[in-house]
Amino acid sequence: MRNSKRFTALVTTLVAGLAGAAITPAAAVAAPVPIVTTLPFSNPFDVATTGDRVFVSGGSESTQIAVTDAAGKLTGTVDGLEGPTKLQLSNDRKTLYVALRAAGKIAAFDTGSLLRSATYDIGEGTCPSSLAYTGRFIWFGYGCGGWEGNIGRIDLGRHPAVVTKGLADTTFYTPPLLASAVRNTKVLLAGDEGLSPSATIAYGIGTGGTLTRISGTTSENSGGNGQDIALNPAGTIAFSASGAPYHVQSYPVADMTQTGTAYETGAYPSAVDISRDGTRVAGGVFAWYDPDVFVFTLDGAVVTQFELGGTDHTLVPGALAWSPNGRRLYAVSNDGYLHTTPAQLHVLPVPAA
Repeated sequence: MRNSKRFTALVTTLVAGLAGAAITPAAAVAAPVPIVTTLPFSNPFDVATTGDRVFVSGGSESTQIAVTDAAGKLTGTVDGLEGPTKLQLSNDRKTLYVALRAAGKIAAFDTGSLLRSATYDIGEGTCPSSLAYTGRFIWFGYGCGGWEGNIGRIDLGRHPAVVTKGLADTTFYTPPLLASAVRNTKVLLAGDEGLSPSATIAYGIGTGGTLTRISGTTSENSGGNGQDIALNPAGTIAFSASGAPYHVQSYPVADMTQTGTAYETGAYPSAVDISRDGTRVAGGVFAWYDPDVFVFTLDGAVVTQFELGGTDHTLVPGALAWSPNGRRLYAVSNDGYLHTTPAQLHVLPVPAA
């Protein structure tokens, strides 16, 4: 009996001590949140990043490229341009190429000084609108009218550089979408924009810059209303984002009559970009009520997703860009069709693998 009372008193003392003790939880670490920057124009076209700088082109009716730091803080503009649309970085990220659709020219800028280093005259009435880079050659998609779209190149290995047009083995309804691979200078991807079905074609690049068709999608496996295309860094897998079906589709470059992994985004796919190490796929959609941007592993598993602004802001087609280290994804949005409010740059933090 005496032992029982002592046990009861001991338990009572311990409970009282615990109740009076302050329990300090581990300090919570806040997850990174997206950063939104207002841009100085309303109808942007493209985004590219060197890692420490981000460039956003103002579009065919603009005269500017907005420049921010890696965190999205606006640091300046490149002005006096004639309709800057597509942006393309050299593989070393030291040169930014800009398609000046309204001028029929392509300009090159030093990404450090922001000074123009070259201007390439494509020709009056050519409307260059897309770009790709494969070391010696800058490729451009051009064409102003229906079924006038074709592919040209700028040969940087010649001094002065030589511009050649009419290199595709077919014509496109609009200037074809183009994509190149960071680690493979022998492959060029081209695709229809807006057509249904939207064919995507892989070309092999010869020593002198000739294009030879490797393979292409079929009317059965091509998407409809093509919006964007991409290549993995090795140039072995092609990706397309089309209004339908409701996923980003991959294809083996060696035989694009076959399909690979489908990345389920929902309606309506409008952008795709592959991380520099080839392990992540970013897909974007035009969505008023659902998430706008998705990040996938290469096998199609969803890593994360982002909402850019509901009905007020939707993703600009093709306006996705990975940071070189894969920690951030840059997305550009506008108000859809009206273009009455400023566009926005979204800095999206991506979880580590």
